[in-house]
This record gives sequence, C-alpha cells and structure tokens, in this order.
Amino acid sequence: MAKLKIVKHGDETLRKVCRPIDQITPRIITLLDDMIETMRDADGCGLAAPQVGILRRIAVVEVEPGEVIELINPKIIAFAGEQEESEGCLSIPGRWGITKRPMHVTVRALNRKGETFEISGSELLARALCHEIDHLDGKLFIDKMIREVE
Repeated sequence: MAKLKIVKHGDETLRKVCRPIDQITPRIITLLDDMIETMRDADGCGLAAPQVGILRRIAVVEVEPGEVIELINPKIIAFAGEQEESEGCLSIPGRWGITKRPMHVTVRALNRKGETFEISGSELLARALCHEIDHLDGKLFIDKMIREVE
C-alpha cells in the first residue's frame, strides 16, 4: 500500500465530474487500499478518488474505527430528514462550516468484488456518505456551507 498525495482546494480536479468504473481491476483494488491508508494517515473519515487526483467514482468512508465502507459507483437512492452540522474536508485543511444534509441516506454501490450492496446511515455516516459522493460530482462542502465555523 502507498500513501497518496491529497489534492487541495484550488486544484481543478476537485471540480470535475468523475467517470464510472466499468470493470474492477487489480489497479482499482490497489487504489482502494491506498485510499484507505491515505485517509487514515490524514485522520479523516472519508476520501474520494478526485481528492487523490483520480477522476473515477470511488470513495471510502470510515466513521467507526475498523469499519471501512468502500464505494464504487455510489448513488444515493433514498434520503430523509435534515441535519445542520459542522463539516470539514481533507482537501480544505483548517476550514470548517455548518452544512445542511439529510439526516438519513441509503446508498447503492459496488464493493471491491463487483457485488452490488446498499448501506443506510444516519447523522455522521449520512453526512460522510453525502460529502464523499458530492466529491464525485465536483462539489465541495463549502458549496453547501450555511456558515463558517471558527
């Protein structure tokens, strides 16, 4: 595994829409492993492929230690409720803001074996899933920020 360089705000890669994965290759598996290592090393709870300069629809989320969720071609298929909470981003270090997100989401994606699965989450997990999927569409949390947090 290798630690990847995290792309910072201002890099045009973060504003591009990512391409779907049509085949899960050994390179995709290595990317997942490297993204998990990079996310943990940076003390984050999520990381999307464009944050490491790769315009593919891949993200990893870990809000509970040891429980990594790998998402290939993720799509939010249901959401409910609303929450306004503080959010930050590994690509925008030192900046925090209150965003409005769904309280509950259900996401459908592929795992590293190419199997379709669904995951539902609330509160922090819902925010993290939405945040990382937004990255795949070229959106940043600052686009949804209601107000900055010191």
